[in-house]
Amino acid sequence: MNIILLGPQGSGKGTQARMLSEKLGLVHVDVGAHLRNLSKNDQKLDKIINEIGALLPDKEVFAIVTKYLKEIAPDGRNILFDGYPRGIRQYNLMKNWLIKKGTKFDAAIYLDIKEKESVRRLSARRVCCQCGAIYNLITNLPPRKGYCACGGRLMQREDDKPRVIRKRLALYYQQTAPLVDFLTNEGILIRVDGEKPIEIVFQTILSRLGI
Repeated sequence: MNIILLGPQGSGKGTQARMLSEKLGLVHVDVGAHLRNLSKNDQKLDKIINEIGALLPDKEVFAIVTKYLKEIAPDGRNILFDGYPRGIRQYNLMKNWLIKKGTKFDAAIYLDIKEKESVRRLSARRVCCQCGAIYNLITNLPPRKGYCACGGRLMQREDDKPRVIRKRLALYYQQTAPLVDFLTNEGILIRVDGEKPIEIVFQTILSRLGI
């Protein structure tokens, strides 16, 4: 089973993706995290993703994603795509790649959440400079104010600041809204209220998948 998990920043995609991939035995492909990891050693990526908060061209992202998939899921099966594809062109590129592998997208889950809630959740996120652990000042407090369990200092990523968040959200909705309609017409979209508690969202997704 190949699943797309969509939703604006702060909708809980990462949490649901981890729970779903563990439950269903899927390879979790977190494209955003992969791009951020690559950006550590790529100044161009770092500027676009972390400083400006912009999106990469579709073909460039597709090339990065397929290269990554060849390493972790070369047969194109049992993949959970976390936050990708984000537009119709990206979807068609990946759909054709899967078809060549003899497989397809089985479902697309959209976590619906209001912009105000996205900004509230994301601006409260903090990352450990030492080990990379992620905390949230609303839902997942660190053991000590300003510090991780490993002792490292916590920082707010540039792309988690309200100004950048709103810019990222505007880009996200502009690009993804047509995809949501497209996936609805494809008959694979499952829309879920992402503002509900984590476990309720998870159980709703499983129920809608028929599991």
